[in-house]
Amino acid sequence: MAVIPVKQITEQGPRISGETSAEKFIARQPIFDSREKVYGYELLFRSGIKNYFDGSDPNRATYSVIVDSLLLHGLERLTGRRKAFINYPREALLNGYAEVIPNNLAVVEILETVEPDAEVLAACRHLKDLGYCLVLDDVFSSERPEAFQGLVDIIKVDLSLSTPVQREQIVRRFAPRGIALLGEKVETHEEFQQLKTLGFQYFQGYFFSKPQIISSRDIPAFKLNYLRILQAINRPEINLEEIERIIKGEPSLCYKLLRYLNSSFFGLRSDIRSIRHAVFLLGEREVRLWVSLLVLTSMGEDKPQELVVTSLVRASWCESLAGKIGMRGREGDLFLLGLFSMIDAILDRPLPEILAQLPVPEDTRTALLHRNTRLAQVLALVEAYEQGDWEKLTGLAASLQIDEASIPEMYLTAVEWARQVFQLA
Repeated sequence: MAVIPVKQITEQGPRISGETSAEKFIARQPIFDSREKVYGYELLFRSGIKNYFDGSDPNRATYSVIVDSLLLHGLERLTGRRKAFINYPREALLNGYAEVIPNNLAVVEILETVEPDAEVLAACRHLKDLGYCLVLDDVFSSERPEAFQGLVDIIKVDLSLSTPVQREQIVRRFAPRGIALLGEKVETHEEFQQLKTLGFQYFQGYFFSKPQIISSRDIPAFKLNYLRILQAINRPEINLEEIERIIKGEPSLCYKLLRYLNSSFFGLRSDIRSIRHAVFLLGEREVRLWVSLLVLTSMGEDKPQELVVTSLVRASWCESLAGKIGMRGREGDLFLLGLFSMIDAILDRPLPEILAQLPVPEDTRTALLHRNTRLAQVLALVEAYEQGDWEKLTGLAASLQIDEASIPEMYLTAVEWARQVFQLA
């Protein structure tokens, strides 16, 4: 994989004293608008290595999110200047901690445990006057939002707690007042479409990463062509002249690859003038991985951007874990493991059918299909962090013998790398 760019980010990226201690765990979960564009990210938090947040001290969690986001990690690295949704319990609201983050970057989520007494309503009114967007969390009936009437901008409805009838009642009562509805725990495209039709504007959950299975004859020709390129580029024994010919035969891919390699992202001493020159400089392994990355990015152009970004994050992160799990020398295989982990959603085809056409290593194939190998544990660890499943993360880190303290910085580095790669695409 591209060792140069990851190393550059690590060495040249923003650094603050104490950052390398990595004592705080912050992940993000995307929130989409009705066009499946990312509107913002909810920040998911865990404090400490073993003393992870279990809900017993919500104030500590909120304070740490604020401090870590601004002073330790930086919101730019976490959200790319999109809205940061942060949960605020009662004391955090009353003490004014929400004002630490500017109102153009922060969304204040009022936890479901916060009672709308006079002090809380006054604090919410103050934030509203300052221009903050207020969200009421985990709503499943129309009763609680009435208490915050005129104060909240978004009502977050948890699909696992509410019934279809309750959701319809909430829409009928609050949508006419100009209050936006956000569906939480949206896990399928069907749920997304149902909520969208009902009148919801925002959506949170992993529906975007699920394939919408269609017949092979309906797959766009350009995706089938890119799949053929993946087949050729990932053969165990490949001919570099054949690679050059394949890349030249796809003008957009050729252009993107040369633009990547000539960007400051790589920091190469001389410009790359041709595909043959790129192959000569980078070698078979690097060209193989970069072409795979570019092909997957191109195949996902008609999908939510976050699907491709998440694939890139996983690829970079899985690769960086190779040395830590005793698999040094197999960085490329781990990169492809992360990169292909969402290829079924990108192609809208069953994963076994896709992998049957790709000459990936057998243990990589097994890890993607059956999730019962050491490689599969690596992918499971990455997914656990994405979802804020801290207990599962702890168990997987112990099983893989990975120092948990190193995980948050690896995640942030992968996020930043993926963002930069995607911007170049």
